[in-house]
Amino acid sequence: MWTSALPLLPAMALTLAAIVAATGRQWRSRNSALFAEIAALIAFFGSVAIAWQLSQHGSFTTPLVGVGGIGLSMRVDVVSVVMLLLVTFIGWVVVRYSATYLDGEQRQGRFTALLCATLACVLMVVSAGNLFQLAVAWIATSLFLHKLLLFYPERIAAQRAARKKFVAARIGDLSLLIASGVLAYGYATTDIASILAEARLGEGGPYAVAAAVLIALAAILKSAQFPMHGWLTEVMEAPTPVSALLHAGVINAGGFILIRFADVMLAAPGVLAALALLGGFTALFGGLVMLTQPAVKTSLAWSTVAQMGFMIFQCGLALFPIALLHIVAHSLYKAHAFLASGSAVELIAANRRPGPVAPPSAGTIGKAFAISLVMYGLVGLGFGIADKSPQAIALGAILIFGVAYLLVQGLADAAPRELTQRMVIYSTAAAAGYFALQAAVIHLTSGTLPATPPASPLDWAMIVIALLTFGFVALIQSAFPLWSHHPAAASLRVHLSNGLYANAYLDRLLGGWSTKSPA
Repeated sequence: MWTSALPLLPAMALTLAAIVAATGRQWRSRNSALFAEIAALIAFFGSVAIAWQLSQHGSFTTPLVGVGGIGLSMRVDVVSVVMLLLVTFIGWVVVRYSATYLDGEQRQGRFTALLCATLACVLMVVSAGNLFQLAVAWIATSLFLHKLLLFYPERIAAQRAARKKFVAARIGDLSLLIASGVLAYGYATTDIASILAEARLGEGGPYAVAAAVLIALAAILKSAQFPMHGWLTEVMEAPTPVSALLHAGVINAGGFILIRFADVMLAAPGVLAALALLGGFTALFGGLVMLTQPAVKTSLAWSTVAQMGFMIFQCGLALFPIALLHIVAHSLYKAHAFLASGSAVELIAANRRPGPVAPPSAGTIGKAFAISLVMYGLVGLGFGIADKSPQAIALGAILIFGVAYLLVQGLADAAPRELTQRMVIYSTAAAAGYFALQAAVIHLTSGTLPATPPASPLDWAMIVIALLTFGFVALIQSAFPLWSHHPAAASLRVHLSNGLYANAYLDRLLGGWSTKSPA
């Protein structure tokens, strides 16, 4: 019996903490905050126990508590356990941080209740064993998060961001609801494991394709992809713990839903191609805009837009295990970045710099890119690059373009030797790390996530487009010191700092500049 009950422990612990905080006599009760921290810690250790359970018994779904496929059931596999460990760990950190951050706040209890409720719903999403639970928990997460974003409702900027988030979320919720209905009808079951098993065998036909379209739309809206990204860059008026939770946890739900239904998504190659195009564009767009932002938290928000775009891009290339790894790495980094954002200026100022760096020459840039590609090839040979899919090789090459940017700094004529040595070490470690982590995550998820299919002509087209665009942007970025003095550079910076005005057009369309409360 404990085998079926244990997967419920993390979500139930946080649900209880939310109830205690919401029903306390005083909203600012420190006892409720302490209880929430203990509940979050119990949830984390419960997730560790579930991971041990998975290692002993393999993947399984708990019996459905309900009737007619509608009810509560928990899926325990590599994907759900990884997400459980990630969410509960970050959740514990955020809950602990918020207890100090909001100490003395009149409505601390209400905040604690909403925070724990949001975390509980996220856990119910990532561990859902049936479509009904998934859809309900997905919607509930969005509604509780909406309340957190409006914790300070008098702030006009918070109203504007929440209004746009509300519109995007409701469209995404409707898409997932319809997708769940299509899957339930097409496969005659609401059990997610059964649906995935049939989809892997090629069953489902047009129902799988239709569901893939709707799931992709829900993921795009949840992950703040262009042009519905504006709300994510405007939620800085919310308390810092909310920003950390959003950018390190909730925002990953879009990627998770694609990974969870990877077998269904493979039935629609055209949808995957569209995801690759949109995700790749969003990644480049968000990354460039991020470089022009003067505020730390705003820059981090644009970084999240870019990273979510890159994750969607990975899913579009059918690299679902690598996308899962990306979620973990990005979440841990972004949670730390937001929680430490208050001291970012002091930390940067205190960093020891190896010395001045002169602008690199065109020859240096070319040499850096050539060395990076050669390094990538040599390291790849050691890891059996010939056995890797073209999609995975292309993704590694794109990451190596970032390594090339590092080498440009280290190979500049005036660069001190210490910087050159450091960049060479970092570059080699990045290339080796990519292949090592890729091999580890593919091994870990084998049997749970589908292998990347052979590259089709459409896949090759996406690969070529991605390599050319990411390579061109990396080259332009590396050469920026050579043309930064040109008047066009200053003009471009102004346009980029405003996100090419895409958000302003959306504001005008949705009435986002209105000061009234969201519907």
